[in-house]
Parts: sequence; C-alpha cells; structure tokens
Amino acid sequence: MRPERILRFILVLGLSSISGSTADLLAAKPKLGPRVVKILKSDGLSFKDLNKNGRLDIYEDWRRPIEERVNDLLSQMTIEEKAGMMVGPTLPMGAYGTVSEAADNSAGPFGGPTMRPPATSEALNKLHITQFINRVNTDPKTMATWLNRVQQLAEATRLGIPAFFVTNPRNHISADARVGIDEATRNFSQWPGTLGLAATRDPALVEEFARIAAQEYLAVGIRGAYHPQVDLATEPRWARISGTFGEDAELTRQMTVALVRGFQGKTLGSQSVALTVKHFPGGGPAREGQDSHFEYGKNQVYPGQNFEHHVIPFKAAIENGAAAIMPYYSIPKGMTSEDIGMAFNKDIITGLLRHKLGFKGVVNSDSGITTSMAWGVEHLTIGERYKKAIEAGTDLIGNDSTPHYITELAKSGQLSESRIDESVRRILRVRFALGIFENPYVDPERAAKIVANQEFQKKADLAQRKSIVLLKNDRSILPLKKGLKVYIEGLDSAVAPVYGLTRVGSVELADVCILKVTIGGRRGRGGAPSAGGQERRLAEGGTSPAERTGREAARAFGSLSTGGEPINLTVPAEQLGHIRSVMKSKPTIVVIHLDRPYVIPEIAAESAALLGTFGVTAKNLFEVLSGKFAPAGKLPFELPSSMGAVREQKEDVPFDSKDPLFRFGAGLSYGKRGTSD
Repeated sequence: MRPERILRFILVLGLSSISGSTADLLAAKPKLGPRVVKILKSDGLSFKDLNKNGRLDIYEDWRRPIEERVNDLLSQMTIEEKAGMMVGPTLPMGAYGTVSEAADNSAGPFGGPTMRPPATSEALNKLHITQFINRVNTDPKTMATWLNRVQQLAEATRLGIPAFFVTNPRNHISADARVGIDEATRNFSQWPGTLGLAATRDPALVEEFARIAAQEYLAVGIRGAYHPQVDLATEPRWARISGTFGEDAELTRQMTVALVRGFQGKTLGSQSVALTVKHFPGGGPAREGQDSHFEYGKNQVYPGQNFEHHVIPFKAAIENGAAAIMPYYSIPKGMTSEDIGMAFNKDIITGLLRHKLGFKGVVNSDSGITTSMAWGVEHLTIGERYKKAIEAGTDLIGNDSTPHYITELAKSGQLSESRIDESVRRILRVRFALGIFENPYVDPERAAKIVANQEFQKKADLAQRKSIVLLKNDRSILPLKKGLKVYIEGLDSAVAPVYGLTRVGSVELADVCILKVTIGGRRGRGGAPSAGGQERRLAEGGTSPAERTGREAARAFGSLSTGGEPINLTVPAEQLGHIRSVMKSKPTIVVIHLDRPYVIPEIAAESAALLGTFGVTAKNLFEVLSGKFAPAGKLPFELPSSMGAVREQKEDVPFDSKDPLFRFGAGLSYGKRGTSD
C-alpha cells in the first residue's frame, strides 16, 4: 500500500473511533451540490466551503452533530443575518423559471407593508432572508429550474445558507388555487381534499399519500409544508373547514399521525418534508363561525368548556416529531391572562405549547400578524407587535419581509440577542437535519418524470373513489344500469358513454338525471346560477378599496361573510329551485361537493340518490356510479337538519347539532345485487 493511502486509512480509522465506524461514515456521506463555493477535502472526504474562508468550519462538516453545527453557524452570524432567518415572505418567480428581481408592491388581499414580496437578490443579500413561501403554480421542470437558480444565489451569500421553501397544499383537487389555502392544482398528483382523506377512514392510504406528496415536493426543491391543518370542525359555519379532517378528534389524530410519518419519516432527514402543523390550539371554535382573517371574526369561544379537546391532534403531531407549529390569528376569549391573538399569547405559546406539551420545534406564525390580523394588539406599533410575538415564544413571522424590526429591537436593547438565538437555533436544527446545507439542488428533468407520474396518480384515483360517500340510494337506483339515458349537469359528461350510458341534452329525454352541485360557488353548464346569495353580494357589492380587499380575502378563504352578518349554510334559493325542479321531473342523483356541512334537507328528501364528495374527477365518480367501485366513504362531520340547529349548537363541541340530517360516519355501500348495505 502506498504511503499516502496508509496515511488516509489511519486518519479515517482515527476519526471513526470518535464519530463512528468507517462504514457508518461512508453510508452517511451525502451527495454534495456545489455551484458557487469550492470543495474542501478533509480525511479523504468532501465538504462545501460555504463561508468561502478556505478552511473546514464546524457547520460545514456533515460528520458533526447537528447541535455543534448550529452553534458554530450561529456564532458567525450578525444580528441582521439572525433577524433575516425569523421572517418568511412569499417569493415571486420571474418569467419561464427565471429569478424575479422586481419587488411586488401588491401585498395580496390583506395588504400591509410587512407583507411585500421582495426581489430575490434583495431578500437574500440585503434582508438575509432564508425562508420563502412558494405560491407559484407552474410545471415541475420550470419550478425546479427556478428554485435551483434561487439556491445558487443563496449559496453565493456570505455564509452560504441555503434557501428553504415552504408551500401550502398542492395535491388536492380544487376548483382554483386560493392564496393561503392551496397553491396549485393539476401540476401535482391530484387527491381528494383533506375531508376526503378523512372520509376514506384509511390511515395507511393517507400515509402513502403523504409519502407520494413528499417525493413530489422534494423533486422540485420544496422542503417545507404549511400543512396539515388539524383544526377540529366543531363549528359548521367556520370558513376553513375544507382544509380539516372533520369534527372528530380521534379521526383527526389518526390522520395527523399518518401525515407526519409520511411526510417527515421517523426523524427528519434528507428525504423528509418538514411540516408546519396548524392552527394551534385549534381554530374550529370560531364565534358564530366567523373568519378571524377579519376583525369581526377575531374571537374563539368555548361555551362547552371544551378547549382541551381541540388540542388532541396537536399532541399527536408533537409526539410524532412535527417540525413546526403554526398558531392561529384568533383570540381565545376568556381562556388566557390576556385577550390577545394566539401568536402574541405567551400563555398559549410558552405556557401550553412549550411547557405543558413539550414542543421543542419552530413556532411559525400565520401570515400578516404584524399589520393585518394583529388581534388584541392593534394599539401596538409594528415593532412592538414583533416584540410581543417573539417574547411570547414565536420564532418566525410568516409572510413578513421586514426583519429590520427585529434588528432594531435587538440593537435598542428591547429584545435580547439570546432570545433571538433561541429562535434561530430552532430554525437551523430543521435545516441541518434536512441535509440542504450539503445539497439543496434538484434535477429538473427528473422532477418532470417524478411529479404526477402514472403510478402516483393511480393511488390518488383510488383515494378519490374511496372518499365518495353514498348517503341515500332509493330503490337501488345505483349502480346505474347500462343503456340508461342520462342528463348530466355540473361535470364532464363525456365520461358517461365509457360506462355504457347514453347522454341526452335535456331532462325530458332522460331516464335518470345526474346533478353535480357546488353550493353557492362557480358551476358549469346548466341550472345553477354563477353566483348566489352571499356569493353574489361578494361579487357585486361595494367599490371602496377596503370593501374590494374584503371581497378578495373572503373569496380566497372560502368565507360566506364579509361584514360579520349571520352565515347561512342553506342552498341559495335560485340554485335550490333549479335542483328541485329537476328532482321533481325525473329520478335524480345529486352529487354534492361538501367543502363544509351544508343544510340540505330538501335535496336529501327529494333526490333518488345522494352522494357527498370532497374533490373527485368525473371518471372516478362514474367508477362508483356505475358499480365498478363500491362506495366506501364515511362522513367526516354531521350534516345539520336546519340552520336553527346550527345556531343552537356550541362552537367548541362536536356532534351536538339537534337531530342531524346525517350523522358523523354515515355512508352506505352496494350489496351483492347493487342494493345499499
């Protein structure tokens, strides 16, 4: 053996006695992805010279324990660089996957100077921001190309800290992408909404969904997720129910565990997507269902003294290693020493989340808490709101691009640098665990092959079919017999002939009618108006900037109210009139999109068959209607019998509406001869 080989062997052997065996080192050896910095060699191994000083620093050494790497990097950071890690704005993309260097002066539906999406170089070099929300809806190859270009700029910064991209859900069927709820449709594998995942009652399938979604995120360079939303939907009028798993705490707990395991794995690693579980301590008990994106909806109430019940899913997330938790905007009215929003509330963040539940990860606030949804601290300046949130235990201010407030607080002595260091340590632990310091880059060509591939979509189609809930099947009208003439509204009728059905152009010519109903929203051809009830008021009312902002935000978040008026879950009169006229003319199968628990007694009484869906394609729906796939879904919430029952129930208590039309867990199937079981 040559002398240099003997020396290398001795060095590696000596290192292994400290840090593990040579085999362990070789197994742990990461694939490096340098594009700007030089490679350093040590003990025959390669490392990235992230801070460009020509020597191997502890934070650059992937063999070192994470805590050592965190402390070393922290010791090299300026206060400005630390502050930059504590905000996470939206980052725009340039044309065709280029880096955007134009700051966006429009801050979205909520406005506010802190939410301005910055130019990319400004964000990385001047503001020292490292976390960004990716709201871009584009094809996988373009997205991967763009994120690689951002990472290359990040690698060139003083310390070479990689960018960390987070996203809202991208894998659920949705009518359109809504800011803050779901960022993209059609480009990723398309699964039912989270309510639909809950309706499958199949945690193993949900864990597989999470593993598949994680592979797609990783393929394009996304390593963090602003989901799952594990709020309990105990108040049926609440605007955010569509993103939940329903009103049952145990079912939501099971879904939460499945998602954390699927996205993150047993521990965070190079194949993990770090989750931000929201909205702590549960946003479901909104007073009268009003939306806390608006001042009139800022309070959460607990008339049933059921606060602890809403914390159950978060306990499961923490026990299974969730990387981050997002507190909600709302004020837990009368439940803490101060009536202030969750992210500012020390009793909630430090007392409950940190001390009682033992959470050691990152607390990432919801968007806009320093300017737009600063409930309970409206009298404070923006800087004082930053201070209040950080002192309460919040680590990262979501969707803000103004870290200078944190810098000024530290330099003026109003906020200790040691407190800032606590937050930066928590944030860095996640980034090092994910392995992005070694290689944040992805292969755009591979991304195009991985994302929404045939095998992934096959599993998603199965989940769609399993999520469909059969609520009524009079005289066993389902499954549909071949040869029937069908009139179809609200979905793609081109699929029908594949299943032996004949399409006709009018109700009069049909043997059976099929109506796909989306209540109060945009619909396709036929019978239902394009906007009804409160939806029309959103579209036509008010012309002032404030009113327009309210309408945009209400649409984005699915709110049925923009001024605090009573929320109505019944079907708009014009739409209901049309549906009833069809049901009276011919046997009618109504397929209703249940993004919340609507009040539908007339439809339930007069339809020949009634199905609930939570995001499903026409093909997968017809698989069930035709009998090729027997319905198996179960309702993830009650369907109330009346608005009176809705108003009488308690906001924080599940299953308490009087005489529900359909109970939680309702769902029929087909027997041997196609009858309902």
